[in-house]
Amino acid sequence: MKTVLTIAGFDPSSGAGVTADLMVFAAHSLFGTACITALTVQSTLGVQSSNPTSAAIVRATLACLDEDLPPAGIKIGMMATADNVNAISEYIEKARQLHSHSSDSYPPAVLDPVLRSTGGRELLDAAGVTLLRERLLPLVDWITPNLAELAVLAGEPIVRRDDLPRACHVLQAQVAEKSGGRRPGILATGGHLEPPDDFLLLPGGEGVWLHGERVVTRSTHGTGCALSSAFLSRLVLGDHPSEAARAAKAYVAMALRSAVERGRGCGSMNHLWPIIKASV
Repeated sequence: MKTVLTIAGFDPSSGAGVTADLMVFAAHSLFGTACITALTVQSTLGVQSSNPTSAAIVRATLACLDEDLPPAGIKIGMMATADNVNAISEYIEKARQLHSHSSDSYPPAVLDPVLRSTGGRELLDAAGVTLLRERLLPLVDWITPNLAELAVLAGEPIVRRDDLPRACHVLQAQVAEKSGGRRPGILATGGHLEPPDDFLLLPGGEGVWLHGERVVTRSTHGTGCALSSAFLSRLVLGDHPSEAARAAKAYVAMALRSAVERGRGCGSMNHLWPIIKASV
């Protein structure tokens, strides 16, 4: 059983963040470890407050885990502050340097750029967004933004379906310019489009639409988080990126369909459906 690491905030309602990521990893038969970047006060009704973890604790946690439980893959979600973006960037840079002197491939890093909550609460400060663009994006292998996050990072408006591939190409080119030619792949989620198709842009520049269907449920909290974690899981398990994206999308669709409504707002999906299905 391979080990994978989530670096993200703590959601006490278990709809998103590290609590959800660990369930997604378990559903894919992976062992999950976690570095918490912020403690949030939230429920299915929304986020009431966000309380960042200090960058010193983030650095210490990452170093401690890496020494004993080095990950085969890294998922990055909410980071909360510019200092935490710096600490995480340092960790990824060190991992790249260590593996550059080894025959082993370095663990893939997937970034889900959490900038705001669904309710509009800021989850990464302005300085953090700048550092994310300038320092972290050139280090990661994959970016999984939603439409709003993609528009912010690419600096491109996304109004129509055709705007999505263009914005992905723009963002990929911007990152390549900063990284000396290294291009991350982008899995952009189109949940607010009709139909709700996602767009996958491979590092080589090839793009493909991934068909989606609207699942009617109010158990939709953390869909983007789960997609990103499932995508990383499939990459770690050896899938080609296009197959990993399709498998992740299918996983989220079933997690939505099989969810039991909880709370009075947007509740959690059924992250553990593959385990529950196997035990029946």
